[in-house]
Amino acid sequence: MTSPLAQEAQSLLARLFPICRSITGEGVRQSLAILSGTAPWQVKEYASGTKVFDWTVPNEWTVRDAWIADESGNRIVDFQQSNLHLVSYSAPVKAKLSFAELDAHLHSLPNLPDAIPYRTSYYKENWGFCLTQKQRDGLDRSASYDVVVDTELKPGSLSLADAVLPGTSGQEFLISTYCCHPSMANDNLSGPVVATLLLKALATRPKLRHSWRFVVLPETIGAITYLAQHQAEMQASAGGFVVTTCGGPGPLGIKRSFLGDHLLDRAVDIAFRDAHIKPVIYPFVPDGSDERQYSSPGFRIPVTTISKDKYYEYLYYHTSLDDLDFVKGEALEKSYDLYLAAIDVIEENRTLRSLTPHCEVQLGRRGLYPQSGGALNQKAGTAGATAIENEVDVISWVMFLADGQHDLISMAERSGCRFQDIVTVAAKLESHGLLEEIPD
Repeated sequence: MTSPLAQEAQSLLARLFPICRSITGEGVRQSLAILSGTAPWQVKEYASGTKVFDWTVPNEWTVRDAWIADESGNRIVDFQQSNLHLVSYSAPVKAKLSFAELDAHLHSLPNLPDAIPYRTSYYKENWGFCLTQKQRDGLDRSASYDVVVDTELKPGSLSLADAVLPGTSGQEFLISTYCCHPSMANDNLSGPVVATLLLKALATRPKLRHSWRFVVLPETIGAITYLAQHQAEMQASAGGFVVTTCGGPGPLGIKRSFLGDHLLDRAVDIAFRDAHIKPVIYPFVPDGSDERQYSSPGFRIPVTTISKDKYYEYLYYHTSLDDLDFVKGEALEKSYDLYLAAIDVIEENRTLRSLTPHCEVQLGRRGLYPQSGGALNQKAGTAGATAIENEVDVISWVMFLADGQHDLISMAERSGCRFQDIVTVAAKLESHGLLEEIPD
């Protein structure tokens, strides 16, 4: 039976899928409005022409219609049938062209003949159409074609949304995703859907240890704009996640932060380990998504990604076959669960110090040791171990490593014990006056 969370993810995905999105425009605003109906996103606008580091916020793009018609007036390539047919940010055109003239503006995929590719022309004024290879092969080379691109490029604004959930530690972590792609489900409607459900979950918690800054924005220019407009806050960020391509049917994976062994990397590893999932590991490279902006020399924010069919790695990447048959709510829920587990590891991680550091403590008089000795770790022992017997090994590791230098993540890594078992035992030992927390 499909869970309520998977159903909610599927519903959000279906509502967002038909919308034509780009780096600016009404499609982005409409998408952000839908997401804001589920979680407390705050939409912001940044005017065209705004200087953001080495970039400038571009003119806003509006698309009303676009088509290629044959000599009989039949629309043979039609934006109304798929918004992927139009190259994003195409300039307006109304012309009658020969096949040779038209062909220079066409994009298709010979190796995936039933797929419409996704193409853009954000920063060079141009126009074009994307179509399946089968459609392209069927065009009459001797005919002429009517081409209409009913678009507009003029000063407007770039839309994005953020939300900051305050915590008590003084540290802030980032969760970023992007919303600029048209009708493709994994890249990257999966990201805004999962990020929105994570925001909804964290926003209902009565108390957070750390602050969490969520952003959903157009890829590249949106991240650059946000960093430029929130430079001080972002330079203080302790790390974060870029949520992308996390809804496909293929394997779960992890893209490392640029540091490789940051707290975020370790928290994600613990989340996968405790879920008994072996991920595909992708080393950091300075391309892909907005990690290259957040981790650039002026910011150096370590960010990692949990993926499910990572960008570049699946055949349907940047095509019309990345659709609602390719991504399902159940797959989104798997990625959501791992992201939330990693967030919980970060939230619950602490550094502890033993208040009785000289030799092992007397557990028996505190009710933390079996009443009869000798049975622990006995290979011929009875099967029905008590809760206390099962806990002794975790207690031993926690007390041994509680030197003020090891946090709970270190204890889970070193001992092999489940992180939540470490958390539970640490709290119990604190209640017995055996441990104290070292403040952040």
